[in-house]
Amino acid sequence: MIEVIGVRFKDVGKVYYFAPLNNKVKAKQKVIVETARGVECGEVVIPNRMVEDTEVVPPLKSIIRIATKKDLETLQANRVREQEIMKVFAEKIAEHKLSMKPIDIDCTFDGSKILFYFSAESRVDFRELVKDLAAIYRTRIELRQIGVRDEAKMLGGLGICGRQFCCASFLGEFQPVSIKMAKEQSLSLNPVKISGTCGRLMCCLKYEQDCYEELLSITPKIGALVETADGRGIVEDSNLLTGIVKVKLDKNPDAAAVPYNRADVKILKDGRIKVNREEIQALKGLED
Repeated sequence: MIEVIGVRFKDVGKVYYFAPLNNKVKAKQKVIVETARGVECGEVVIPNRMVEDTEVVPPLKSIIRIATKKDLETLQANRVREQEIMKVFAEKIAEHKLSMKPIDIDCTFDGSKILFYFSAESRVDFRELVKDLAAIYRTRIELRQIGVRDEAKMLGGLGICGRQFCCASFLGEFQPVSIKMAKEQSLSLNPVKISGTCGRLMCCLKYEQDCYEELLSITPKIGALVETADGRGIVEDSNLLTGIVKVKLDKNPDAAAVPYNRADVKILKDGRIKVNREEIQALKGLED
């Protein structure tokens, strides 16, 4: 076992482990640490705790110190400076007539690097832009092109549910979401209904997927051959949540499908859920 604290550098970002260096820290305290980007100030989201050695990616770095009043003043000054740099960034993009959208600015705590985040529909030659920015700020400059999901996470907003974006409020990392999930959850494959403001599949499709997979394992799918108290038949409709399946009986093919509880039917040959080529083509790009 090893003692660690969890530190986050963005409001809703990934949590990194650091050794507390004999300090007892509380949640929401600021600490100064050394990262791959340089010296940074992060917020403690996990106070001192013991974890298994296997949960830590070596080498485990120690914090430099708990943030002092002067450190907090420096952090605040950096936030103000970032707003000013963003204005210059936007002006320089317009001056160079580049097809870029400025998204965010991130100054490292020690001022050794400035990161410029932008989005663009394709690759952009920003070499001249970097030269201009480096000449103005005389420090290391790094431009990072981000995707639409990361853009939504940074900018925030409200989803169709009326709540703040999940990615901007509590999701530390994006989880893979697929068209197959929407299909298995019997959702309409209308891009407008299953995609978020970012134009990609809604992250919330992932939340109930484990439950749907469990229900799918015990519920006959559409097209399944089943045995009922009234004989064999083919499943024409299946409701995973209620457990009701409608079966077209072989002995009376012209009659309406008969509803049964999934517990009252025996699966002889299950059906399959798959996305056909037309659906894949129509929804191309939503999974990116």
